[in-house]
Amino acid sequence: MRKIVEVVIIAAVCVVFGCKQSDPRIHVRSGVGSDTLGSNIVTRPVVRAFSALIGEGIVVDEALTRTNETGFMELNVNGHNKAYDTKKFRYKVEWFDADGFLISSKTNVWMQASAMGKSPFSIKATAPSVDAVTFKMDTRKWE
Repeated sequence: MRKIVEVVIIAAVCVVFGCKQSDPRIHVRSGVGSDTLGSNIVTRPVVRAFSALIGEGIVVDEALTRTNETGFMELNVNGHNKAYDTKKFRYKVEWFDADGFLISSKTNVWMQASAMGKSPFSIKATAPSVDAVTFKMDTRKWE
């Protein structure tokens, strides 16, 4: 009985502290990101069997930015899909100027993306204006 209580406590700590966002400029919503105990050593043996059931998804590893030769900011988001099935989702990148104001553009729309099961993915975007100095990216389920 004591072992079961210990496992439950460890699992609860992993849920609370193990699901951190890697880059605050990127918001991975529930249902798209990994919201499970799949990385916990206690639950790892059963993850493959219950991957779809427990809701594994994408994880953003890094967001790289640079200014290209024409002066436009470029974004490259790299991540991986922790699930065994392909994850389809939508994303939107919003660009902001030095004063923090949104740069209006026809490119500020929801785009489609997918990540194959247990595979890396990459999303690339270019700012609509040379005035862009930062960005925010949001994701949602592909419906």
